[in-house]
Amino acid sequence: MVRTVRDSSYFAAAPVVGLAVAVIVLVADQISKYVMVELIMRPEGVVDAPYFTAKVIDILPVFQLRMVWNTGISFSLFDSGTASMISTLIIVQAIILVTIIWFMWQMETLWMQAALGFIVGGGLGNIVDRITMGAVADFLHFYWGDWHFPTFNLADTCIFIGVVIWLLDAFVFRPQHKVR
Repeated sequence: MVRTVRDSSYFAAAPVVGLAVAVIVLVADQISKYVMVELIMRPEGVVDAPYFTAKVIDILPVFQLRMVWNTGISFSLFDSGTASMISTLIIVQAIILVTIIWFMWQMETLWMQAALGFIVGGGLGNIVDRITMGAVADFLHFYWGDWHFPTFNLADTCIFIGVVIWLLDAFVFRPQHKVR
């Protein structure tokens, strides 16, 4: 049996699980970026250079930490880096997140609240980067020989997890799930 929000009056008023997941993802993402940008990747003695990229740390034969600054969207689309483009991306991303939060309020199952919380928390993490740094800090890089997967961060990973759960719900578990 799928546990629903209506099983407990505590969850009936607001998507507590989804909002809690969003806050946890946002905090974890910002901590991971602070550690990577400020403590690991920033070159010694460099204070004011916002977009440094020189350091690469090999972790596994197929994985490395590599600093990439994304002023665009996924896969660096719309990567002009202009103030108007960054502002536009922030506004569009905020509208999308508000819409997803509205959907979160409609979800009856706790796991769909959590899925949307992953998406919202990851999206907020990337918005914070755009506002504070003018670009999203990406640093997780997988590769295989000459093939390189786009560099990403914890926020991107959480957005991906949320979307996968959402798709599983929509296409696999939908008969057990209803929108209020």
